[in-house]
Amino acid sequence: MTDQMRRIALARRPEGQPVPDDFLLERGPVPEPAAGEVLVQVTHHSLDPYMRGRMDDAGSYAASLSIGETMIAQGVGVVLASRAEGFAEGDSVTGMTGWASHAVLRGGELRKLDSRVPATTALGVLGMPGFTAWQALREYGRPKAGETLVIAAATGPVGAMVGQLAKAQGLRTVAIAGGDEKCKLALDKFGFDAAIDHRAHGDAASLRKALAEVCPDGVDIYWENVGGKVLEAVMPLMNIGGRVPVCGTIAWYGGGASDKLPQVWRSILTKRLSVNGFIIFDHWDAFPDFLDEMTPKVAGGEIAYLEDITDGLDKGPETFIAMLKGGNTGKTIIKV
Repeated sequence: MTDQMRRIALARRPEGQPVPDDFLLERGPVPEPAAGEVLVQVTHHSLDPYMRGRMDDAGSYAASLSIGETMIAQGVGVVLASRAEGFAEGDSVTGMTGWASHAVLRGGELRKLDSRVPATTALGVLGMPGFTAWQALREYGRPKAGETLVIAAATGPVGAMVGQLAKAQGLRTVAIAGGDEKCKLALDKFGFDAAIDHRAHGDAASLRKALAEVCPDGVDIYWENVGGKVLEAVMPLMNIGGRVPVCGTIAWYGGGASDKLPQVWRSILTKRLSVNGFIIFDHWDAFPDFLDEMTPKVAGGEIAYLEDITDGLDKGPETFIAMLKGGNTGKTIIKV
């Protein structure tokens, strides 16, 4: 094969927030698949907050990336060559391709895509983010009609799905988002009952006052995506017996967490809250059920979604850095 493979590797470990010099664009020959393997030409790959943690050399739920290793990502693409049973040239597939133009994966590491929906939905609404919302809301949120749910990063792929699923089950849904545009999206596209711009509030006390006005009956479920001042604002408003599924703490991914643990911990005690950290990969056996239920709804327009697609593999680092600062609108995807 004469084409070159392009990939973005981890050049060094970030100190705080990532910067462009932490990444390296490399070129090389396109790999050949061995027996049982498939060569995929990647058309799009996902960018997700969890990738920031994999750049550190620290113990976590998954192994850290090594220096020089291709940045991790789920991608979608087309089979160029197959030496694995069940896959043929031209098949549309998804798997953990990394930030790369080509990838060789074993057949068992790939899944064929459903032609009823665009391929990129496998990276967002019908991929890991959508599944995260679907599984953790029912298992850890335990929603009941008439309750109030608050979620930050509400127009992201996880938040938007959580809001729509909760709304369909009869809950009052309150979005916290960054900026007027995202608040309007939360209301008009994703159907939230109320939306608050966290950037309009300089501290947790101000944000808490605004939340109290739109949550007159308190908060039963707080879906934790960000940490920071949003967590500080919401916790005193939680109702007795409330639930807090902990999905992420993006405000602290680069360090800088303030020491509010005593205040938060007391709220957990006095409100008898259930706080559940979860890693969605522990629940992957339920993924087929998720696809069976949600694919027809996405194909039929019952579930809204938004994709923020940037053209160019080389734009990955700057797009990733911007995403960690809230610069995306919807699911962040790179078109390779």
